[in-house]
Amino acid sequence: MSRYLKVYAILLRNSLIRDMSFKANFLLWSVVEVLWFLGQALFVEVLFSHIDYIGDWNKWQVVALIGTHQVIAQLFQAVCYMNVTQLPELVRTGKLDVLLTLPIDPQFAVSTKQFGLDNLLNTGIGLAFVGYALHQLSIIPSPIQWGAYSACILLGASIHYSILFSLSTLCFWIIRAQGLVYGYFNLFNIGRYPDSVYTGAFRFVFSWIIPVILVANIPARILTQPSKAPSDILASLAALSFAAFVSLLGTRLLWKTALKRYASASS
Repeated sequence: MSRYLKVYAILLRNSLIRDMSFKANFLLWSVVEVLWFLGQALFVEVLFSHIDYIGDWNKWQVVALIGTHQVIAQLFQAVCYMNVTQLPELVRTGKLDVLLTLPIDPQFAVSTKQFGLDNLLNTGIGLAFVGYALHQLSIIPSPIQWGAYSACILLGASIHYSILFSLSTLCFWIIRAQGLVYGYFNLFNIGRYPDSVYTGAFRFVFSWIIPVILVANIPARILTQPSKAPSDILASLAALSFAAFVSLLGTRLLWKTALKRYASASS
């Protein structure tokens, strides 16, 4: 474990040097993220000027939900997104060969090569919106709620990593998987809406088979519903933990299976 921490520390340092070498690009993407998020906030404001509730969600609960989705999205993109989306190109060009020869786990090497510092900083925007929503709701979450919320953020990011990495791994069977990989963002955005808007088979599939609805809704509910008993909070945390475990396990098995059929681009 200590070896992996040292390797990751070096990768973080290299990413910081790269980002600081292109300061204009770094600042531009930060501004773009801020503008995109403000657009989401404006959408909520317009929507709730006509209605009071979406299912059992009020305006400020939805703001907290969108802020939570932003935190998970930016954390996921900072740590994994750039790396995972490059997997099809690594396979196509044979550059994966180099990563397979490193004295560390290949999936770790593929998943952590670059780090998006601008995305990590933008998680603060989401947290600011969550904090403002809690202020408007006059809610002061308990330490148990904050602890469960933080754990859910990490679990949600791991679920998105698992699904996207699984889609990227399909490049071992098909020539180009970029369309599937980039198309995942359409699926990812399902999670920023209240779970109350989804019903029937759609809600079941995207809650328990591809659990993108759960990743932001569960932590937002934990934080914005002070009446939730500790047992209910733990049950919600357990459900998300189970979804993350199954997703990560499935991704690992798929990756191991894919490597068995990889023969490198030079063979």
